[in-house]
Amino acid sequence: MSPRKANLESSIYLGSDGWWHGRVTMGTKNDGSPDRRHRRAKSEPEVKRKVRALEKLRDEGRAPVAGRKPTVEQWMTTYLTTIASLKLKPRSLDDYWSKTRNDIVPGLGQHRIDKLQPGHLERCYADMLRAGRAPSHVLKVHRILSRALKIAHRRRMIVENVATLVDPPTVDETEANPFTVEEAKAFLLAAAKRPTFMRWLVGVGMGFRQGEALGLRWPYVDLEAELFHPQWQLQRLTWRHGCANPHLCGARLHRFDPCPPDCTKHKGYKRGCPKPCPPGCTRHASTCPIRKGGGLTYTRPKTKKSRNAVPIPAPFIPHLRAHKAQQDALREEAGEAWQEFDAVFTRPDGRPIDPRDDWEEFKELLEEAGISDRRLYDGSRHTTGTILNELGVDMPTIMEILRHTQISQTRRYVKGRSALSKDAMHRMGNAFAPGPSTGPSETRSETAGSRAERSRRRRRIR
Repeated sequence: MSPRKANLESSIYLGSDGWWHGRVTMGTKNDGSPDRRHRRAKSEPEVKRKVRALEKLRDEGRAPVAGRKPTVEQWMTTYLTTIASLKLKPRSLDDYWSKTRNDIVPGLGQHRIDKLQPGHLERCYADMLRAGRAPSHVLKVHRILSRALKIAHRRRMIVENVATLVDPPTVDETEANPFTVEEAKAFLLAAAKRPTFMRWLVGVGMGFRQGEALGLRWPYVDLEAELFHPQWQLQRLTWRHGCANPHLCGARLHRFDPCPPDCTKHKGYKRGCPKPCPPGCTRHASTCPIRKGGGLTYTRPKTKKSRNAVPIPAPFIPHLRAHKAQQDALREEAGEAWQEFDAVFTRPDGRPIDPRDDWEEFKELLEEAGISDRRLYDGSRHTTGTILNELGVDMPTIMEILRHTQISQTRRYVKGRSALSKDAMHRMGNAFAPGPSTGPSETRSETAGSRAERSRRRRRIR
C-alpha cells in the first residue's frame, strides 16, 4: 500500500508485514541528512497516537536525540568517568562507583535508559531491601541514579527522568547520642593518658570532623591569633589502576565462584565473605605496580564554608604549645626515620594518623571512660553543638562554629537534654499556675491600733 500523508512532515501506511507504520520528520542530523523517526503498531489509531506523541515532543523541543540509547551500565560508566569526576570530591566519587558496581549495574544495568520504567526501579529497590540493605543505602542509590538520569534528560537522550516518578524508601534519621558534660570530661580524662590527647580535645571541644582533625597541619594553625584554618582533610581513597589492562593486572586476585556455606577463610570478616568478582572485573587496583590516586590523601573539604577559620578556645593554647614541643622532641629522637608532613597529629614517625586507627582508639577510650558505645560523630560534632546550646549559645553562632551551610543542619546536630526540658516546663508551669507561697502567712489578728490606721488610710483615699 502506498504511503498516506498524515500531515506535511509525517506519514502513516500499512506495510506488507501487516503492521501500521508511521514516520515523523524531526529535523536534520549533525551530518545534514533528514532525521526521520519510525513508529509501528497493530492498528491505525494506535500508530496515529504514537505519531502525534512524537510530533508533540518535537514541537516542544523535548524529543530525544537520534541514535541507539546506551544501557544503564554504559551510561553510568560514561557519567562517572567523564561528567561526575569533574565535580565530585574523590571520596564521593569512590562511593558513587561502589554503589554503581554493587547495586545499580546488577539490578538495572542491562536496561536501555530510554526503556527504563518506574517499575524496574521499584523492583530493584525492593530486592535491595530484601537482601538486607539499609533504607538509607537504597536512598543513596536512588539519588545517584536520579542524578545520572537527570543529565541524560538534559541532553535529550531520554524523554523523562523516571527516577522522579519513584518514591524511595523513607529513612528514619539516626538519633544523635552526644556526650553529657560529665561524659565528655570522663572521656578527655581517659584521653589525657595518651599522646593523642590534643586530637580528642579538638574533636570533642571544637566539633571537628575526623578528616578535618587528622588533616590539620601546622602552617594552618595560628597560635598568636588563636585560629585554626581547616583547609585540608585526611581521607583514605580507593586506588585506581594506572596500567593499560586492569582486568589482566588483577588476574591472580579474581574470584568468580562464591564461597561455600561453611567457609572458614573469611571467618573473621565483619561483613562476611567477599562477593565474587563480576565478569571483566577491573578491581584489585591496590596491587597494580603503577597504581594511583589512593591511600591516605590530603583533600579539600567538601564546601567552602567548611574552610572557614575556627577560633581556638584560649585554655587550649597552652596544651597546643605543649603538644608541639612534644612533637619536636619526637622528631629529634626519630632522626632520619621521621617523615615530615607538617601534620598536627602524627604517628611516632611523623606520618598522619590512619582514620581506622583513630576510630579504634575512640572505641577504646569509650570503654576506658565507662561510656556506652556510640558513633564518632556523636562524641565530637554532636557533643560540641549540644553543649554549646546548653551553655546558652544561639543557633547562628553554633552554625558558624560547626561551619554548616544551613541552620536546619545545625538543629539536627543539637540534641535537647531532658534536664533542660524539665526545667523549661517547670518555669512554664509557674507562669500559668504558681504554687502556694512558702513565705510567712498573711493572716494576723486585727488590733485597735490597726483598726485606727485603716480608718486614717480610708479617710485619705476619700
